[in-house]
Parts: sequence; structure tokens; C-alpha cells
Amino acid sequence: MGNSAPFAVMAKPVGPRCNLRCAYCYYTGDEQRSNQLGARTSRMPDSLLDLYIRKYIEASPGPVVPFTWHGGEPALAGLDFYRLAVDLQKRYLPPGWTCWNNIQTNGTLLDDEWCAFLAGAHFDVGLSLDGTVELHDRQRPDQGGKGSYARSAQAVSRLQAQGIQPDLLCTVTADTAKNPLGVYRALAELNTGWIQFIPIVRRTPDGQLTQDSVSGADYGRFLCTVLDEWSLHDLGKLDIQLFAEMSLVWSGGTASLCWMAPSCGRVLIVEQDGGVYSCDHFVNPEHRIGDLASASLDQLLALPEQRRFGNDKRDHLPGQCRSCPHLAVCNGGCPKDRFAQAANGEPGLNVLCDGLRQFYAYAERPLKQIMRLRRQGQTPAAIMAELRSEALARWKGVGRNDPCPCGSGRKAKHCCWPGPL
Repeated sequence: MGNSAPFAVMAKPVGPRCNLRCAYCYYTGDEQRSNQLGARTSRMPDSLLDLYIRKYIEASPGPVVPFTWHGGEPALAGLDFYRLAVDLQKRYLPPGWTCWNNIQTNGTLLDDEWCAFLAGAHFDVGLSLDGTVELHDRQRPDQGGKGSYARSAQAVSRLQAQGIQPDLLCTVTADTAKNPLGVYRALAELNTGWIQFIPIVRRTPDGQLTQDSVSGADYGRFLCTVLDEWSLHDLGKLDIQLFAEMSLVWSGGTASLCWMAPSCGRVLIVEQDGGVYSCDHFVNPEHRIGDLASASLDQLLALPEQRRFGNDKRDHLPGQCRSCPHLAVCNGGCPKDRFAQAANGEPGLNVLCDGLRQFYAYAERPLKQIMRLRRQGQTPAAIMAELRSEALARWKGVGRNDPCPCGSGRKAKHCCWPGPL
């Protein structure tokens, strides 16, 4: 109705409030920001929810309006909040239009009533689960320090019983990267069909990576190992978001992930007080571009400062990136991670660059091969058989202490060692 170009909004109905205390959380972990946001209101008021839904639909090009509910922990808003949201969507949608709702949750509050509602209202669910029980409980404790894995995993089962296959969101920390096979297999065995890996990159006040942040090299090795395991054993059973997005780009499509695009700034954040921000990773006073009460979403998207925010991703790309053979599937990555220096000292390089380059080079052949064989009508079993044959040839004669075939220079056992093929 309003904006002709696609855009999205991520709403945070309870702001930074959360019932977990994840060690790596960039949102609730910022005490100053949490205090600023949390002091205003604990939950988005019904009147503001009404205004948000009406203005979002008015600005949307349609005919499908994507609503993403995020946090903090958005389930803290309560079931009645989302019942009202669905009713308001129906009220304001033009004839022939629909809404797509997605809630990103830790799952610990999702009882049977919650899951029945989400299924009945056709919500998609993204659920945070950090792989193994031990790793998840260590990284994602509740306010009392108790692990949350059992409650999150139970939510997966409850959702599946209602016909919802949640997307699993797994962070990759320094500890996660030490056990790629264990983490991947723990997630794959839940049989949800979709996994998203999210690298944790945080900085100390003096600009150094925190101890829990994954290094570029470790992240690259993690992805290479997961790619091998997925492509040789689980093709057709589940998808990995990054692999799917890379395949989409290589097939001539446009990536849906903002960090893979040449420019960004098309995903706005609405906080529980109505404040609108440039990006989920830049919820701070410098990137507060307005509020719902005083401007339309069209107007906020068109602000010079918001356009500049999005275009800076492209305009400040280092020359090293511009000449990189993997530019199309990376475009420098997320601006929040671009605080390293290129080889010539130019600023703006992604701190994960070395690992991402290693992974992109390693992944291009098998992913393009999978695409080609799928176009030929090959079954997943036939594709995996062909890939397994090539893997056997690639690893033939390579011992655990030999250099890894990926070219990292590390011993195979410390890099992409595949285990039994």
C-alpha cells in the first residue's frame, strides 16, 4: 500500500526483558541500554500495538506482511498480547492480503496452550538451542543459574505435537566451535528440518574480542565440518540456512539475509515504547531514527540517515572485499562485525573474514554440485552417494595428523576431519 520496495520490521514487545541470562547476549547484556529501554514500559501497550500493526500494514507493499516478534523473550508479553495482535492484523489487512507471523523464542515458557495458539494462528517459530545439553546449559542459564536445555527441548516436542517444526537457532561461540559434529548432530536429531548458525562476535570496551567470541578461523572450520556432515548424511532431511542462502545466490536469486546483501537498512526495529531503530544490532541513541507516534514507517525508511546507514555497508567496503571471489555470497558481512583491518591497513574488514573465505572456497564445489544434481532430478540418496564417493577420494591417504585438505594449514584432526564416511 505504501512502500514499493520490500522491507521488514522486527518488533520487541517487551524490549530487553528476558527470563534467561545468556552469557553472550548482545541485547540484555548491555546494562545501560537495558536500563534505558526497560525503564520506560515493561510491555508494549495495547494502543501502541494497534498503532504499530496499522502503520506497518499501511506501509507494506503486500500482499504478505511479515511480522517478526523478538526480544528479549517475546513470550513474556503473554498470550493475550498475541491474540490481540492477530485480531488487529485481521482488522487492518486489505482484502486478499495475509500476515506471516514469526516468533523468536527460547521456548522455556511455551506450554501446551501456547503451542496450540501458535499452531492455530499459523505462527512460524524460531527457537534458540545451543546444540548439546552441556553446552546449552552452560551458555543459556536462567536467572537462578539453572540450565534451560530441558525446557527448551520440551518446547520443541510440544510444538512438533501441534504440527510446528521450529527453526533451530544455534549460536557459535568459542566453545561451540570446538565440537562441530557433536553440536550439529544434537540439533539434527531433533528432526525440525531447519538450523541457523549465528556466530557470536562481541568486543570488550577496549575493542578486543571477548573470550566467548568465535574466531574467524574456528568459525570457518566449524562450518566446513558441518557442511561435510550435512551433505554426506542429512541431505533432504534438513536444511542449513547459510547453505541455502549461498545456493540461492549462486542460482541467480537474491539472498534474504540482510548481512549477505550489498546494502542493508531495510529491517527496522520497533521497541516496546514505540521507538524505531536502524537495526537490531544498533539499538542505541545514535541509531534511534524516530517513533511510531510521530512518523510513518515509509517516512522513517526514507530518512537520509537511515539510507546512509544502509548504504554505508556497500560504500565503506574495503578493496580487499571488492576484489574477493566470494563477494556475491558475503558482501562484507554484517556491519557490526566489520572492525578488523584489511591486509593493506584499510578499515572495515569483517573480523571473521579469514574463516569465511576458507569456508566459501571449501563449500562452493559441493553446494553447486548439489544444485546441479537436484536440477537433474537426482534423489537426496543418490546425491549423497556421489558426494560420499568424492569425499572418500579427497580424504584417501589423509591421516588425522596430516594437513587438512581444505587448505587451512592445520592438522586434519584439528580442522575438518569428517569421522567415518
